[in-house]
Amino acid sequence: MGPEPVRRDAARPEPVRGDAAGAGPAEGTPRDDTVLHSTTASGVSWITLNRPEAMNALTPGQRERVIALLADASADPAVRAVVLTGTGRGFCTGADLRGAPGRVRERLPGDVARTIRLGAQRLVAAVLDCEKPVIAAVNGTAAGIGAHLAFACDLVLAADTARFIEVFVRRGLVPDGGGAYLLPRLVGPQRAKELMFFGDALSAADAERIGLVNRTVEAGELAAVAAAWAERLAAGPTRALALTKQLVNDALAGDRATAFAAEAAAQEINMTTRDAAEGVASFTERRTPDFRGR
Repeated sequence: MGPEPVRRDAARPEPVRGDAAGAGPAEGTPRDDTVLHSTTASGVSWITLNRPEAMNALTPGQRERVIALLADASADPAVRAVVLTGTGRGFCTGADLRGAPGRVRERLPGDVARTIRLGAQRLVAAVLDCEKPVIAAVNGTAAGIGAHLAFACDLVLAADTARFIEVFVRRGLVPDGGGAYLLPRLVGPQRAKELMFFGDALSAADAERIGLVNRTVEAGELAAVAAAWAERLAAGPTRALALTKQLVNDALAGDRATAFAAEAAAQEINMTTRDAAEGVASFTERRTPDFRGR
């Protein structure tokens, strides 16, 4: 089955249920059009940053909304894959510092670390810890925490017009939002230092060449390719994918004995699922498996 119809202007399919045109939020819930959300009939949750006039510079409210939607995706058995994208020319150009409130008191030791821990790091952790596969459909510039938001996703698709910028050094800042954790694991320490030391803009093609992007596509095809990938994931064995994601994310943090033990435990858990039984049965019966995400 092919992807559902795609709205080119919003880089996502028509919503089936959600708060991004159509069903609307639950009664009493404030509407926030700066983060659009919909879930397709096949179980793909589309999360779209929608401040094109600011190239999707991220406000605290948007950040909290994305974190909540990712948590909802983990808990909802009807959701089986997530796509994170943006509108306009920017995927996400970092934190919206211009919209930040002015300082109300003298900065104390611990204030900055607390802000980062409760802000950018929570956002990146929400992607890494989401129990459903997350695809970044990078429609435009991804800078600072916006780049790290994309790199935290399980798969990264990029429009050929997209750019990735480790912008922190340009502001005299240390990279945050998990950048020094993510980048060396994706491209190695030397390449990570090059990107972070110079802060040069990296084209989508170059990002694909060094392993930061899975695939670069024409800008007009980004939504359709993201939908097709997400549909394939949504039709897969959801719990097995979640356990696989956890194993891969943890693989570089421990030794071989720890990794092997985690693998065995994950397989033990997975073999209790309906999809694992279906996968084995379909193999022996020589038919296509019918995975239900359970």
